[in-house]
Amino acid sequence: MSPQLKLIALDADDLAVISTHVQDARVQVSDIIWRQSEKRLVIGMSRLDWEQTLEGEAEPRRLVSALRFDRVLACKARNIDLAAPEKTMDLVGIEFHPRDGREAEPGGSALLLFAEGGAVRLDVECLECELTDLGDDTLGAGLEIEGEL
Repeated sequence: MSPQLKLIALDADDLAVISTHVQDARVQVSDIIWRQSEKRLVIGMSRLDWEQTLEGEAEPRRLVSALRFDRVLACKARNIDLAAPEKTMDLVGIEFHPRDGREAEPGGSALLLFAEGGAVRLDVECLECELTDLGDDTLGAGLEIEGEL
């Protein structure tokens, strides 16, 4: 069994690594929590353990994980039905776009892309993202987190 991950992204290259690990993660709308006063977005998810798959396991397991972005100035959603908190979406990946295309500046936008056209855009002072595994998702149920976007 592969160890649980704890990854931190402080630039676009780091975020690309996290994006790879969360590809095809299942996210329930109710597990997207925007804490505006804390400048933080937290997303609970059930992600595939890609490392276990690379080790030759025939059936990939799912892990309950939390994805956190700090120093978030604004959070906007597109094609995500907030009136359907039980809806599950598949996370396709995460991109980072520096402010005004300037690589030297830390600020910009993180874009979380979901299947079927859903997206969350985070405008950030600087990129601070963390992915933490919380344990096996043996029931496939994901997280029980209260909050809203």
